[in-house]
Amino acid sequence: MGAGRPWRGVLVAITTPFRADLSVDFDQLQEHVSWLAAEGCHGVAPCVSMGEYRALSDDERAAVVRATVEAAPSGCAVVPGVGGYGSRQARRWAEQAAEAGAHGVLARPPDGPAARAADVVAHYREVAAVGLPVVAHNEPYDTRLDLTPDLLATVAEIDGIVAVKEVTGDVRRLHRLRDLCPHVDVLVGADDVVLELVLCGAAGWVATLPNALPRQAVRLYELCVARDLGRALPLYAELHPIFGWASRPEAVQAVKLAMECAGRFGGRCRPPCGPLSGPTADQVRRDVLRALAATAEPASEVGPG
Repeated sequence: MGAGRPWRGVLVAITTPFRADLSVDFDQLQEHVSWLAAEGCHGVAPCVSMGEYRALSDDERAAVVRATVEAAPSGCAVVPGVGGYGSRQARRWAEQAAEAGAHGVLARPPDGPAARAADVVAHYREVAAVGLPVVAHNEPYDTRLDLTPDLLATVAEIDGIVAVKEVTGDVRRLHRLRDLCPHVDVLVGADDVVLELVLCGAAGWVATLPNALPRQAVRLYELCVARDLGRALPLYAELHPIFGWASRPEAVQAVKLAMECAGRFGGRCRPPCGPLSGPTADQVRRDVLRALAATAEPASEVGPG
């Protein structure tokens, strides 16, 4: 993570753990944050899509952010999502994040009906006015509004807009964004294009499958930053099948199942997200086991006594 730039490095979009009765399990949440930091991740992002923020009450959402900040050790950034119906709601969540001690926010366009360009710019101006660094979050498949490079260039004129999380998977956008607004960092938002985007200059990765495989993900990221293709490409080939789940409609369920397969607590999702089953669940398990087998550290050899 760059000094004073908490949005850089590997920032994990964390899941929200639920107990059997679907209440938030704050003990599991805080343990997960501590574990990710110990595994080398540079930060965490609670209350984004992966955290099922729409299924949380206002009190739960605020409590998740506070608990995450409390659990994050020194050097582990906390950059919560502040998605809301409109700018009033998003600004309120940004203010709550600032009060909790977060280091920045991930801000989607308005969650309501598709807004005009001027409305989107006004939305981000409201969020940025809180004073925390703002990472614009472009996920048009979910928000129904695309922060195109041209629109983002206008948004980036607002003081406090520091980066964009680009989820479309279109590698060409990075080059266009860097041309139009070179002062704004581009962050990888889709796990299955991380090598391509980091090699082309992306400054960080807001990751999802690293909820289950953080050590392997950080290793891959470091190899990409170092331009060590001889080691990065084989590792990427083994991780790519599981990374691909982050770009599918079943992403939240797949990540929680992957966590269980990797020996972590994934737990249930809140409705409307039901559990995976049948061939889909079987494929997630195979992809996780493949990644674990390919990245297992060899046992040390023991010589004769």
